[in-house]
Amino acid sequence: MKPRQILVLFTLLIFSFSQAQKKEISEIKKFQKELNAEYKNPKETPLRGSNFTNFKRHPFFPIDLKYRVKAIFTKSENAIAFKLPTSSGRTQPYIEFGKATFNLDGKTYTLSIYQSLNLSKKEGFEDYLFLPFRDVTNGKETYGGGKYLDLRIPKAGEIIIDFNQSYQPFCAYNAYDYNCPIVPKENFLLIKIKAGVKYEDTYHH
Repeated sequence: MKPRQILVLFTLLIFSFSQAQKKEISEIKKFQKELNAEYKNPKETPLRGSNFTNFKRHPFFPIDLKYRVKAIFTKSENAIAFKLPTSSGRTQPYIEFGKATFNLDGKTYTLSIYQSLNLSKKEGFEDYLFLPFRDVTNGKETYGGGKYLDLRIPKAGEIIIDFNQSYQPFCAYNAYDYNCPIVPKENFLLIKIKAGVKYEDTYHH
């Protein structure tokens, strides 16, 4: 291959990588916009009283594609339904749908991904997956009870986990009206996940 051809190929690779990053950032900004809109909607928001009227937007960590990881997905065989404890003291039926293994800052982590048996019966949510997690930022930069991620059943043996799209449970804003799943101990990450929604005292009473 001639030097000029190598240069053209290299330029095309850089352009392709840049376009992919722009698309990923665009998806994160869309998530942020939709989450803010949800909390401004009186029919959907968990906010009450002055917390609702004063709400303008969520505080987010700066977008960082380091926290958008490609994980190896292993589906759980013969998954058995179990009762996941919630903040209200009640339980909700879930199954462990699979496990996701990924690398971050040179270390390997594995998280369990769940499927709500109640939600999976609703139209449009048949392939919905739920990833609750905790990390070292909880109680300081993020909500003490951890955060959630919404995922969809992957088609292959990989799944994208974008922590930039992680959000706080409704219970972080209104502990009395909501029944939020508690993060299982197996999903505690001994690392700081500085991505997604940040904690802000203004909306936590």
